[in-house]
Amino acid sequence: MTETLVVIPGFMADARAFMPQLVHLGASRPTLVILPTMGETVEQISAAMAGSLPERFALVGHGLGGLVAIDVLRRMPDAVSRLALIATDHLPELPQAAAARETRIVAARSGRLAQAMQEELPPTILADTPWRINVIDLVQDMAAGLGPLQFQNQSRAMIRRPDPHRTLRLVRVPTLIIIGAQDPLVPVRRAELMVQLMKQARLAVVPDAGHLPMLEQPEVVSDLLRDFLAGPLLLR
Repeated sequence: MTETLVVIPGFMADARAFMPQLVHLGASRPTLVILPTMGETVEQISAAMAGSLPERFALVGHGLGGLVAIDVLRRMPDAVSRLALIATDHLPELPQAAAARETRIVAARSGRLAQAMQEELPPTILADTPWRINVIDLVQDMAAGLGPLQFQNQSRAMIRRPDPHRTLRLVRVPTLIIIGAQDPLVPVRRAELMVQLMKQARLAVVPDAGHLPMLEQPEVVSDLLRDFLAGPLLLR
């Protein structure tokens, strides 16, 4: 039986952040998209998700969704068959970054959500492709649909995110780390450090992509995930 694919989008994103991959992969396997909208901490969000997850599943997460995916694996190590993390930062939030988030929270709650999102995810987080503006427009539209309260909650979850190092060292399932070659928020070197922590992880660097490779280079990411999901589950 084909395992269910569980997808967790990232900061202020909905299922459209993975729409190319859902179309590409969803025809051949059951697929479930769960937004990280059920709490103010990574742990609260993953705990709220646990009851709606199948007995066995593959797990894909982007950014904040990747952090939640790691915590889901911590809670349900026997349920996760394989793990894919996209543009996920495993390091703790620096104080200056947390302070900047608090300023953006105030802006979002004051009716300036679009401005807060532009500061959070400016065009420079993406590679300079002809469709960059289209991706940014989608980012703004997804954020507008989720609203300022979710901006606050997800920002607080990023600020308070747990240290996943112990969980990463204990991961025993095949893991794929996907990173955009030009991602300024989660540089390739940081992704390499994550791979070094994990016994079954491999790194895939996507050319001509920044922080949203699944939208910037959708065919490349879809192919990476397809091959990964079809791969063996045996320990190395």
